[in-house]
Amino acid sequence: MTMDPRHASLFEPIRVGPKTFRNRFYVAPHCSGLGVEFPGAQAYLRGMRAEGGWAAVNTEYCAVDAESDDSPWVQARLLDERDEANLRLMVERVHEFDALAGVQLVYMGADHTGYVTRLPAGGPSQIASGMSGHSCYAMDKSDIRRIQKSYVDAAIRARDVGFDLIQVAAREGFSLPLQFLWRYWNHRTDEYGGSLENRTRFWRETLEQVREAVGDDCAIVAGFCLDSFNDTTERAFKVSDDGVGVVEMLDDIVDLWDMQVGHLEDDVSSSRFFEPFWQRDYIEQVRAYAKKPIAAVGRFTDPELMARAVGDGVIDIIGAARPAISDPFIPNKIRDGRAEDIRECIGCNMCVSRFNNGGGRIVCTQNATVGEEYRRGWHPEKFNPSDRGNDPILIIGAGPAGMECARVLGERGFEAVHLAEAESEVGGHVNWVSRLPGMRTWRRVVEYREAQLAKLSNVTVLTGKRFDVEDVLDYGASTVVIATGANWDRTGTSPMTHTSVPGADAHPGMVFTPEDVMVDKRTVHGSRVLVYDCDGYFMGSSLAQKLAIEGKEVILVSPTDQVGSYLFHTDEGGHVMHALLELDVELVTSHALTRIEPGRVTGHNVYHEAKESSWAVDSVVLVTQRRSRNDLYEQLTADPERLSAAGIAQVLRIGDCVEPRVIAEAVFDGHRLGREIDTSDPAAPLPFIREQRILGWREEDYDGVLRHVLPLTPVSRTTRA
Repeated sequence: MTMDPRHASLFEPIRVGPKTFRNRFYVAPHCSGLGVEFPGAQAYLRGMRAEGGWAAVNTEYCAVDAESDDSPWVQARLLDERDEANLRLMVERVHEFDALAGVQLVYMGADHTGYVTRLPAGGPSQIASGMSGHSCYAMDKSDIRRIQKSYVDAAIRARDVGFDLIQVAAREGFSLPLQFLWRYWNHRTDEYGGSLENRTRFWRETLEQVREAVGDDCAIVAGFCLDSFNDTTERAFKVSDDGVGVVEMLDDIVDLWDMQVGHLEDDVSSSRFFEPFWQRDYIEQVRAYAKKPIAAVGRFTDPELMARAVGDGVIDIIGAARPAISDPFIPNKIRDGRAEDIRECIGCNMCVSRFNNGGGRIVCTQNATVGEEYRRGWHPEKFNPSDRGNDPILIIGAGPAGMECARVLGERGFEAVHLAEAESEVGGHVNWVSRLPGMRTWRRVVEYREAQLAKLSNVTVLTGKRFDVEDVLDYGASTVVIATGANWDRTGTSPMTHTSVPGADAHPGMVFTPEDVMVDKRTVHGSRVLVYDCDGYFMGSSLAQKLAIEGKEVILVSPTDQVGSYLFHTDEGGHVMHALLELDVELVTSHALTRIEPGRVTGHNVYHEAKESSWAVDSVVLVTQRRSRNDLYEQLTADPERLSAAGIAQVLRIGDCVEPRVIAEAVFDGHRLGREIDTSDPAAPLPFIREQRILGWREEDYDGVLRHVLPLTPVSRTTRA
């Protein structure tokens, strides 16, 4: 296959200062939870993007000074030779595939925590951070010079390590130059405050000093937030005035603009609320003032949109974080004319949520291998063949876990993989979840796997067939994998009480589960509906939104102090709350339900049981917890002799029928079993490299004991090696 000529512009080289991008693909700085704490994982994560065809690959935010400590979140750092050693491995891995390596230099300012260093941090003014909850000291001129020297020292270390691009970031709120730029942070009255020129002074001086220090060895990148986006006050930083002005003032001293819009929750824009490349209108306003190339993110997964953005001259370089997480091989697939094989980001922000939880490692709903490239030896496009490839395998349940397991087994060359689904179409609960408001892109989880399975002649997909024990025993498989998923509990049993809500079972015409509403399409009676959300993720708020759109008067009750608490980890919380309030949904927090009776629901404050409340409602939707559908697994494993007589060597289970989890973990579970199904005990995961210092071990022993898990002779049946 050959590249579509309409996409040729994406593969034209472009000069960026002293460096040349071999194409127009740029992995923007993004967090991974790896930093310098997990140097092997960091190197292989970033290196995989270089192997996948990206011209330049960046680190996450990289601290320039010990004061820039926001633990438990994991940064990169360039404070001393130890950090240099750990980041050098990443640079070498990126260079191995002829890509440029970039580092984003950051000083957190007020957004620091100091939980490890216990040091205070400076800012333009003494302002408390809404993100970290910490304050800072107001920097005097000696503090400014000292921190600017930290930027310079880190830049020199970066150059010496081998980085090609050095970004001085003023973006997403958590960087000192941005805090000087925005009047939200900067209340100074000296030459570093007041006018836009004064507020830009710190950034300009720092960029000039970094450029002077690294000379022509590195390209200087300005990471710039063009607009504060949702700030409607007089102090707002707006692209039409401030953004244009800053670009005019600094264009002469930078080699590349890396542009974004808004705070972190806007920059990592959820697909539920933002279309791809919604930032275009903002960038167009500064385009005429930037003579240097512009890179920008836009959740780009469609090569047509990419080519249009570059062809129209809005941007010069396609920036990506989440799309590159979901599929590190996007550039190569477009170049090779295989755009249909792109594993598209669904914009769910599960990747973001793990980091926002505080120190969590990166995961992806679509790509189970992300973060596992080094510690488990997983390659997203290559798979080890098996010496047991002739073993027939039956997978029951074609949800995310079952589909992924079948795909991996097919890629590995197993000759007879049968994937059976009781419903008329594959996809499991993703099929109806993707019909919730704003969640259409989540169906990409199914569509990608469905398309890949269709290319695998060794995988047979059966739909509309519900297997019982006798069907399984008679089928002729030697390995059976159960992936039958989970259902929402209809008794109201929740993580808070571990008991049912009295009356939940007694009034079936009044009480509904999410499946009742979305799958069985039962009519939710009456005009007033109470949604009880003990899950804390998207389901409760999405159903409340759906019912309100349909004209219901909705009360959303949560036993936690915040409705949809996990949505604030995915950076969707603010947008979800705004949408609910726009629909006049009544939000009730810190309340547990205690009784359901016809026309009325009673509850109490979780902190004081005597403080009761009641709501007159016509219907109740319980979003409390899910329960695994593992009956078939238990029935099969209850009689090992019958299994043996039927020639079944092993019965395994994956996904939600083991433990109800987010889609990302179900996909991971299916992927892992597909990789390890031919080990001595596939139910027990293989050990992985932990990257920890072990006292008394020699350096050559460090993680070498697990080298056997890395791919030896990788192959793929649907993609090129």
